[in-house]
Amino acid sequence: MSENVTLLDKTFVKYINSADIDAAVARVAAEIMLEYRYDDPILLVTLNGAIVFAVDLMKQLDFPCRISCVKISSYSGTESTGTINSLIGLNEDIRGKRILILEDIVDTGRTYVHLHQMLTEAGAKDVRIATMTMKPDAYKADLPVHYVGFNIPNKFVIGRGLDYDGYGRNLPDIYQVVTD
Repeated sequence: MSENVTLLDKTFVKYINSADIDAAVARVAAEIMLEYRYDDPILLVTLNGAIVFAVDLMKQLDFPCRISCVKISSYSGTESTGTINSLIGLNEDIRGKRILILEDIVDTGRTYVHLHQMLTEAGAKDVRIATMTMKPDAYKADLPVHYVGFNIPNKFVIGRGLDYDGYGRNLPDIYQVVTD
């Protein structure tokens, strides 16, 4: 894949290559297996972005687990709107279950806080999160982020599930926006 990609009105430069992403996913999977090997967790995938991370991760987990999905949105273009929109909600009983949220990116933490509260109120035994990427400089929540593939700067990124207005999720590498 090219070192630069143009989507809509933005240009992006390759930031993390697919081999490094694969290695980070393997590391996160190994950490998760130590924690959940003897449990029956529900992996809760945040649609649409975390699909790629979830598939890559699940292929490396060697214990029984179930998967469920929620669709939550807070972005418009390259900026968070600050408002969490639950577009598709959780539709199964999670009382007494361990939940591992799978995210493509954690930035401000608003989505994570929203999900954590929703899951706790629904009776989850334990709620943790695994994310492919995290922006520590943007993170404002008090909740711990348990498993992180990459800490990245507070710049907009696409690829490997991450998108710009729906485009770029299919890119195997992660690209960072070129500032104007």
